Amino acid sequence: MDKKVKQIIDRAMNRRWLEAAEIKILLALPPVSEESFYAQFAALQINQEIMGGQAEIHGQVGVNSGPCGCNCAFCSFAAVNRVFKEQKVEAIEDIVERSVRLQAEGANAVYLMATANMKFNEFLAIGRQVRNSLAPETVLVANIGDFDYSEAAALKEAGFGGIYHAVRLGEGHVTRIPVQKRFDTIAAAHKAGLKIGTCLEPVGPEHSLDELVEKIIITREMHPVFSGAMRRIPIPDTSLSSWGKVSEARMAHIVAVVRLAIGYEVAGNCTHEPNVRGVTAGASLLWAEAGTNPRDTVTDTESGRGFGMARCRDILSEADTELLIGPSRMFARA
Repeated sequence: MDKKVKQIIDRAMNRRWLEAAEIKILLALPPVSEESFYAQFAALQINQEIMGGQAEIHGQVGVNSGPCGCNCAFCSFAAVNRVFKEQKVEAIEDIVERSVRLQAEGANAVYLMATANMKFNEFLAIGRQVRNSLAPETVLVANIGDFDYSEAAALKEAGFGGIYHAVRLGEGHVTRIPVQKRFDTIAAAHKAGLKIGTCLEPVGPEHSLDELVEKIIITREMHPVFSGAMRRIPIPDTSLSSWGKVSEARMAHIVAVVRLAIGYEVAGNCTHEPNVRGVTAGASLLWAEAGTNPRDTVTDTESGRGFGMARCRDILSEADTELLIGPSRMFARA
């Protein structure tokens, strides 16, 4: 094994934050190599200390669909991608049923996801109804577009415990969202007392090591409850589809490097879409999905790309990893 690489990995295991140059060295490793497998082992050891070897499954319900003018090139809701032609909000009865079902099936947190152009007050009204239908201890998380402090405070008042938000790869270039707007939303959430989950996403084959490093450090500096990595799923016949997608082996390596880079202060480390190799490489969080999905071309992702709770449980079982029972420890720990 390369001595320098082993020293970097060992320093991460010994609670030392890695510098950008060190993260880049690790990312450059072949995903099938002695050094990569040592990094994955180290990531598992960190998870063992933080989470006791357990993992979480968070359930996410997409509440609407339709063309969105933010035009994120990787998203099926982007108006330019012409997948969804009409605006549609799912029936509140269906949203509540899916949320309650995910909770009943053991999801450690429930997320409501909306397109960036959905009216905030409409989303908030849905959130209040879902909150009233869930057990008080169930963590409710908002995965929505950018917002200001007053809206962050309204989310908190409505019973949301946190948000999912990310400065995506290619932000401001393959999206129409300025990077600073993402930072402003993150600051507003922190100020309002909302906890933040994030990750390195959506990873494509064309992304340079330098951009991966930059975005990993951004996730760390957000002081999130979890980070991790998600690969881009190509939407057919769109501007990014010709790039294809990153292999699960490569993504497992990236997931491990993110775990080493974010340190012990960040409770969780996700992989998406769920897969056994990601869990054995240091992921402690999977998502079960219902309703709409920005990686899918159907309005009910359970009939498409989305994984249900049972399938996520099977993945954890195949990875010899125990599912945490009860409310999210990640959101409670931060």
